[in-house]
Amino acid sequence: MADALLPPDIVDLATKVVEANRQAGRTIALAESCTGGLVCAAITEVPGSSSVLERGFITYSNDAKMERLGVSQDIIETFGAVSIACVWAMAQGALENSKADVAVAISGVAGPGGGTATKPVGTVVFARAIRGADGEPEGELKAFGDLGRAEIRRQATLCALELLLP
Repeated sequence: MADALLPPDIVDLATKVVEANRQAGRTIALAESCTGGLVCAAITEVPGSSSVLERGFITYSNDAKMERLGVSQDIIETFGAVSIACVWAMAQGALENSKADVAVAISGVAGPGGGTATKPVGTVVFARAIRGADGEPEGELKAFGDLGRAEIRRQATLCALELLLP
């Protein structure tokens, strides 16, 4: 797509996500923190994405995660915003506050500051929750390394798009 806002690799993957979910009759929701809406932006680059994207939540602050997605203060205080527990709760909250069939949540440390010994810059966590599925949503931690803020966010966007494939 020559007139695309985002890089071709992201738009190509977003196109696959939209087509695959449309074919599956599945709608999606996003709960984004460190990506700040990039995953939703990628999906909306694709014509016809309105048939697939139900809604997105950009919950950058801890308060937003608690208020908009129902993440408990206990989870944030115990595990932190960059934790599998937090993104699981974010993904569940995105499903509970939407009509989507599947939700993906992302939270991480994009840098250049904010990293710790246990969660260095480049640590990003993801979760996928599917409506009606038994058990806990799926979660994954990626250590991208200190690649720079833009590249960490780009890698996180690609990873989240992959999780949206049926």
